[in-house]
Amino acid sequence: MDAVLAPPRVTDDASPFDLDDDASYQRWRAWKLALRPASAEDLVVDVADPRALTAAEHAALVDRIQRANMALYRSPVTAADKDLPRALGAQLGLLRLDANWLADEDGISSIAVSDRSDGRGGFIPYTDRAIRWHTDGYYHPEGRRIRGMILHCVRPAASGGVNGLLDHELAYIALRDAAPAHVRALMQADAMTIPARADDDGVARAAQSGPVFAVEADGSLHMRYTARTRSIEWKADAATRAAVAALEALLAGDTPWILRTRLEPGVGLVGHNVLHERSAFQDDPARPRLLYRARFLDRVALPAAEPWR
Repeated sequence: MDAVLAPPRVTDDASPFDLDDDASYQRWRAWKLALRPASAEDLVVDVADPRALTAAEHAALVDRIQRANMALYRSPVTAADKDLPRALGAQLGLLRLDANWLADEDGISSIAVSDRSDGRGGFIPYTDRAIRWHTDGYYHPEGRRIRGMILHCVRPAASGGVNGLLDHELAYIALRDAAPAHVRALMQADAMTIPARADDDGVARAAQSGPVFAVEADGSLHMRYTARTRSIEWKADAATRAAVAALEALLAGDTPWILRTRLEPGVGLVGHNVLHERSAFQDDPARPRLLYRARFLDRVALPAAEPWR
């Protein structure tokens, strides 16, 4: 990825995500596609220590996140350090950690295969099975949206465990270009519902309805999605069914916009809550796969140069 281009200047109230503002959309779309990464390697920034970025390393990460909503950092820091995601996040404006109920006491999730003694074994991130396309926290209420994320690799699996990554803004472009009605349907407040989850004590999580695409107060685009086929209810109208089918076809296809990478020790993903998936893997019992995951309610602090944000 070459030096960053200045975003196109538009009026303060213009939004590329307004379906009635095609001119702004076309300007933003041209800028976005001109800068999209051709491969996962285009996202990589070499850093000496993610816990203490230099000014140049910080700028390089922000540059890639501004373009692609994500970056990959590659470092020689391979020792297990639970504080690394928190320290890295703080340097990028990621401060409000979402301490979900399966996270460790410090709010960071240790993603490893569970033996079920810790209560995590019934949840797919803590298995060696494939995880389908999703954004993190798709089951959260609107007031608890996951906007930022860090996934840091301490030890990879012996084989497998490849991540697919898709910038959610590129998914938006693909659907809007195919049919603006797809985007309109997925912006409905009741487009996707995750039913309530019950445990032995009753309702552990209330049902959550919301849009797939939503425009935040700062003008940024948020996406909430899961490719799961159970414990999900899509709005039962023709427009939503067509939009979901189009999105599923995009994710199942061979678009070059999907990037694939296998995180190695000292390597991590940082950025906004992009679409991602994980292939199944096989562990080495002597060195089982271990990743640290941090999810944030914040977006990365980017330069205030994009008037559509």
